[in-house]
Amino acid sequence: MGSIIVAMPRYDDAGRIAEIFKRSDIWENVRIVKQGSEILLTVENEDVDLVVCTGRLSDMGYEELSEYLPSGVNMILLTSDAGLIPFSSNIVKLLMPFKPGDLISTAKMLLPYGGYRVSKKKAERSPGEQKLIDHAKKLLMDNNEMSEPEAFKYIQKSSMDSGRTMVETASMIIMLANEYE
Repeated sequence: MGSIIVAMPRYDDAGRIAEIFKRSDIWENVRIVKQGSEILLTVENEDVDLVVCTGRLSDMGYEELSEYLPSGVNMILLTSDAGLIPFSSNIVKLLMPFKPGDLISTAKMLLPYGGYRVSKKKAERSPGEQKLIDHAKKLLMDNNEMSEPEAFKYIQKSSMDSGRTMVETASMIIMLANEYE
């Protein structure tokens, strides 16, 4: 489980954002930085899942920062510019001012496992069901060049969007893959 980086020019503003995450109980490891270079250094040295930042940091803008971030790291861009259109699919714009619940729900959408801490106890699935999900993940990884977390997130999000279980979604992925072979 990676960390969340909150980057803002003013440390006290970043501290308030970090406190929202800590109070929400979705993520324990929240780092506060002031510069894009600090984000890149942190991403290089530890597992980071999400960056929350403003459009302009002291050393770079969000566009440049986004280009340097690894593909698995998503970004929440805090902005007051309603007309701003993020240029990348891993960037989600959140208009300021915002409610803490809006920040948390946006983060949950972008974080692995929906932002919930994953307990050591496995989900209660039969071995056959787990094997089906693992097979679907492998197909997604092989055919779509996804990492394992990306494949899991895809199955999870598809099942939530369609109102089906992950097992049903995995079955459909396998069935579709077999049709195109």
